[in-house]
Amino acid sequence: MMTLSLAIVQGFQTEIKKKVIGFGSHIQITKFDSKNQIEALPISINKDFYPDLKNEKGIKHIQVFANKGAILKTDEDNLGVIIKGIGSDFDWSFFENYIVEGEKLNIDSTKKTNHILISESIAKKLHLKLKDEVLCYFIQQPPRYRKFVISGIYNTGLGEMDEKVVIADIGHIQKINNWEDHQVGGFEVLIDDFDKIDEMDELVYNRIGYDLVSTSIKEIRLDIFNWLELQDMNVIVIISLLILVCGIDIISALLILILERTNMIGILKALGSRNKSIRKIFIYNAGYLILSGLVYGNILGIGLSLLQLKFGFLTLPQEAYFIDVVPIELNFLNLLLLNIGTLITCLLMLIIPSNIIANIDPIKSIRFD
Repeated sequence: MMTLSLAIVQGFQTEIKKKVIGFGSHIQITKFDSKNQIEALPISINKDFYPDLKNEKGIKHIQVFANKGAILKTDEDNLGVIIKGIGSDFDWSFFENYIVEGEKLNIDSTKKTNHILISESIAKKLHLKLKDEVLCYFIQQPPRYRKFVISGIYNTGLGEMDEKVVIADIGHIQKINNWEDHQVGGFEVLIDDFDKIDEMDELVYNRIGYDLVSTSIKEIRLDIFNWLELQDMNVIVIISLLILVCGIDIISALLILILERTNMIGILKALGSRNKSIRKIFIYNAGYLILSGLVYGNILGIGLSLLQLKFGFLTLPQEAYFIDVVPIELNFLNLLLLNIGTLITCLLMLIIPSNIIANIDPIKSIRFD
């Protein structure tokens, strides 16, 4: 149970992080005055920091983006969305895995494409399907609109984002906002190691100009990352309770062993054995039981985890958990530490009850039946 709990929580955290980062990258660079706003003031891609950051160790990729509030309208329905404009440098490695119909956008820096990528949720609400045309009214004065063609439909399961994000050519946003071709809403920075995101965020912040600001995805989506941190507390509570149960079980087993071997303890004491050496015998036996339990527990836990990874037979309601299959991530270092911690904790819990051996009288124990 401890193995499964650890594997499921780690898998869940990893999958949710991937989805959140897929929509917003690890770090975003925007104008200082535009921080935490949907529509940002323009930044020139000719900034001095841009080519330097591309070659910085730990940074995997940098891409441009621009967001714009809009309303998608059909003959019968309309829906408020965020148009996310992307360029030819966009990293499709995330969205490619979640496109359920059609294909990704083919962005060419020399000409704009009228194709867009919408979510399955938006498609259902507006009764749209692949290759349908849809009018998009941009929220500004005076209002302006574009006619787009749906080239692909995606479904990440991240409900909040799926319900409002539409992927389009950044050229349309540049034209609507009267920007130059070299102006964008900001930069999205992808890094190699999520565990170093705070360190890389500080590095990026120190490299960009005083009028710009870098914001990590942990700050942008504070709600989700706080929720994921709560999962760590959940698994700590679960593992602590399970270790406590294991400890109580092994203490019970030790007391039964002592009770069954009371005569033997009396004989050993009568022959001159010390309490310490007798205690060692019982603790070693209890340790053997603990190790046996760990071996069988690991075989069962890791085996079930591998079966879930292969076949995904345990499912979840995607609307509530953002994923439709129970995720598994096996980190063998964490499993090793879990086993060592469990073994040491259970052995320490045996020290006090094993003191009962010191109170056993040799004469009475030899007669004990």
